[in-house]
Amino acid sequence: MRIIDLITKDRILLGASAADKQDAIEKMVELQAKSGNLSDKEVYKQAILAREAMSSTAIEAGIAVPHAKSETVTAPSLCAMTLKEGVDYGAMDGQPSDLFFMIAAPLNGDLHLEILSHLMVLLMDPQFLAALRGAKDEAEFISVIDRFETEKYGAAQETKPQKSGYQVLAVTACPTGIAHTYMAAEALEKAGKEMGISIKVETNGSGGVKNKLTDEEIQNADGIIVAADKNVETARFAGKKVLFVPVSDGIHKAEQLIEQIERGNAPVYEHKGSAEDVVVSKNEKESIGRQFYKHLMNGVSHMLPFVIGGGILIAIAFLLDDYSIDPANFGMNTPLASFFKTVGGVAFDFMLPVLAGYIAYSIADRPGLAVGFVGGYLAKVGNSFANITGDGAVSGGFLAALLAGFVAGYLVLLLQKIASKLPDSMDGIKPVLIYPLFGVFFIGVFMYAVNPAMAAINTGIINLLNSMGGSSKILLGAIVAGMMSIDMGGPFNKAAYVFGTASIASGNYDVMAAVMIGGMIPPLAIALATTFFKKKFTADERKSGVVNYIMGLCFITEGAIPFAASDPLRVIPSCVIGSAVAGGLSMMFGCTLRAPHGGIFVFPVVGNVVGYLIALAAGAVVGMLMLGILKKNKTETK
Repeated sequence: MRIIDLITKDRILLGASAADKQDAIEKMVELQAKSGNLSDKEVYKQAILAREAMSSTAIEAGIAVPHAKSETVTAPSLCAMTLKEGVDYGAMDGQPSDLFFMIAAPLNGDLHLEILSHLMVLLMDPQFLAALRGAKDEAEFISVIDRFETEKYGAAQETKPQKSGYQVLAVTACPTGIAHTYMAAEALEKAGKEMGISIKVETNGSGGVKNKLTDEEIQNADGIIVAADKNVETARFAGKKVLFVPVSDGIHKAEQLIEQIERGNAPVYEHKGSAEDVVVSKNEKESIGRQFYKHLMNGVSHMLPFVIGGGILIAIAFLLDDYSIDPANFGMNTPLASFFKTVGGVAFDFMLPVLAGYIAYSIADRPGLAVGFVGGYLAKVGNSFANITGDGAVSGGFLAALLAGFVAGYLVLLLQKIASKLPDSMDGIKPVLIYPLFGVFFIGVFMYAVNPAMAAINTGIINLLNSMGGSSKILLGAIVAGMMSIDMGGPFNKAAYVFGTASIASGNYDVMAAVMIGGMIPPLAIALATTFFKKKFTADERKSGVVNYIMGLCFITEGAIPFAASDPLRVIPSCVIGSAVAGGLSMMFGCTLRAPHGGIFVFPVVGNVVGYLIALAAGAVVGMLMLGILKKNKTETK
């Protein structure tokens, strides 16, 4: 480690005034506090004073290097100060001191001694002292240190003891486990490489856990970054410094997160629960809205495989069937179509119970799962006290299942709180008897009571969508398609997508068509722009642009995120407008889509595929032209 690795401009004070030695120390302690590496600056100050009481840290030539080791120091840090007029600091030559370096060192390790030895050697050079005192600002002060240190020790000098394993570990996870999970992992790995810090990232994606962290790696690491919007296993991190952040921070703030871990600015994680618990990473300051979003997305992420797999099979059934045999039985007229429709329908039937079950699971862990599943199923079948058996009942649909999931989760939390008053001897029967028995009973009572109202709301929404025509339907298509481009995988995008899949379940297929085309536009518009407006993008961006052709055609909106992150004020509006145009045209042309995913691979089951292709091309071209107009030319240095 070099001296300049421990000091920043905000910890340098030039041309200050100090009344005496005590005043100078207090000013430098304040500078050290800006590093964020002091958990208690008063304790550190007392450590400095105790060191000064042993003997003054002032040396000749107006220099003083106060330093101390303390339990309040979480990571090594350095600050510097010059005074207009020196103060009596007890120097051996009796001269006042006007140039100060203060070192803060943790109790474990002797790194500060190595830095101190480097610094003391440099301070013996009169030219170095003159250059420091003559620095016009903080940047020049650091530049002087860098220049003289490089000349003396070399730029690649490394003094930090090497540890086995990785310095930083990370876990990334997003609700769907497709794009954000791996984008965050890539961003963290890239930042670690650029910073010279070894890092390993575990991904909790849709295909399961990859690159899993080992116990030995966790033990040896400086800290762990958990960039996740869904449940991850955290019991293994007990006693380690852990940062819990949204997955988006892993993408956009990778360098800051790694730096925070390396500085020791992360709280020690205390796990509450058994060693086998899989818990959602929580932040004490997490807002109610973010908690709601995480619970909802946990349900949606587990629901999507049923929706996508079942929905595409049902769409294939309609493609293979003969409508003329029996229009009323379309999708089941031929044996092959009947097979696809039946299997797809079974998968689709799990959609609402799984949604509710995993929302409850996110809130109350395993005890909430069964209660949520039952609530979701009752939401699907629509049973009520007025219709006990459910014959001819109307489903409450997606909204009822959503309500069931949240009520089930918080109901189980309430039961856990009540059951905590029972004797410890009954702990073993709580999860296998008390929670499922009373949880299922009470969610049953609740759903029987609210199902009529939820069914009326669901029916009203379906009727509203079916009654829309002309400009109102075009506007709806533009809105849901535009939402797909606002945050490209975030809450707005997911809200529009869930609305589209819920519409499929309700028999309305034009909304899903607008939703999917809206999600295909951002990467396609960017890919086209990198092809036809090359001066607007860097060489690396143009290379990435080619990949966006594939991602756009496959309905992976997240391919546009790196471009949006680097220039949000121009890229996002361009993509939103392009998507809105495509969604509006899709509605205007009467395009329908019975499959909830797939991009070009499900175009054969699109209703009015020619109109859909025209809408897709129009939206992509509009987005491309907007990017070409709004973005500025890039100048690259060779």
